[in-house]
Amino acid sequence: MGLLTGKRAVIVGVASKHSIAYAIAAAFHREGAEIALTYQGEKLAERVKKMGDDWNVDLCLPCDAGSDDDIASVFQQIGAQWGHIDILIHSVGFAPAEELDGDYLSVTTREGFKIAHDISAYSFVAMAKAARPFMQERQGAMLTLTYHGSQQTLPNYNVMGLAKASLEASVRYIAGSVGAEGIRVNSISAGPIRTLAASGIKNFRKMLKRNAERAPLKRNITADEVANTAVFLCSDMASGITAQNLYVDGGFNTCAMNLTEMEE
Repeated sequence: MGLLTGKRAVIVGVASKHSIAYAIAAAFHREGAEIALTYQGEKLAERVKKMGDDWNVDLCLPCDAGSDDDIASVFQQIGAQWGHIDILIHSVGFAPAEELDGDYLSVTTREGFKIAHDISAYSFVAMAKAARPFMQERQGAMLTLTYHGSQQTLPNYNVMGLAKASLEASVRYIAGSVGAEGIRVNSISAGPIRTLAASGIKNFRKMLKRNAERAPLKRNITADEVANTAVFLCSDMASGITAQNLYVDGGFNTCAMNLTEMEE
C-alpha cells in the first residue's frame, strides 16, 4: 500500500519526460494515486496521452492555463467523473523568451510582465478556485512549483522571479482561504534541473554549475527528489503542513558564499 493509495490527483504541467511534473506523476502512480492529466495545446496531446498510458490514466484533457473557461471546464469534467479531487499539482510557468535574456530593466515589457504573472502565478489561483468545490472536507492538498529566483536576483531570470514571488504569496493566501475546509496548500522551491522550461533561460548550464559548487551537498538535485517531496507533502503524513515553501535544492538557498569562492 502506497502513501497515496486511494487518492485522486490532477496533475497540470506534464509536457515531456524531462519535466518535474512527469517525475511527480510517476511517483504518484508508484505510491498508488489515481491520476488525471491536462495538456497545453494539440501539439502535446498525443505525447501526454502516451505518457499517461504508463500510469493507467483515463482522464487526459486539454487545458489552456490562460483561459478561465478551459480551467473551469476541465475541473468540472474531472469532478463529474470522479466525484471528488484529493490533490492538485500545478507545475506551470512561462514568460516570453526575450524577457529572459539580458538586463531586467532593459528587457522587461508591460506585455511580458502580464504574461509571466498570468500563466506562472494567476493560473494557480484559477485552478485552486476550480478544484476547491471538489476538494472540500477531503483533507486534500494543493501544491505548486517555484524557484529561489523569487527571493534573490539571478541573471536572466528576470520577470519570472517576480512571477514566482507572486506565486509563493498566492500559496499563503490560498491556504488561508481553504484551510478551514481541510485543504492544505504548499509549494516546493526546486533547485535548477534540466527541463524544457529551464532551457529558455540564457546561460542555464552555468547556473547549474554554480549551484552545484555552492550547495552544501555539492551537487544538483534531481526531478525524482522533488517528486518524492511532493508525495510527502500531498500525503497524510504532512497533515499539519500548509502555507509553506519547502526548498529541495541541496541547501543552496542557505549559502551566501562557500569556502571555494573565498579562495578564488
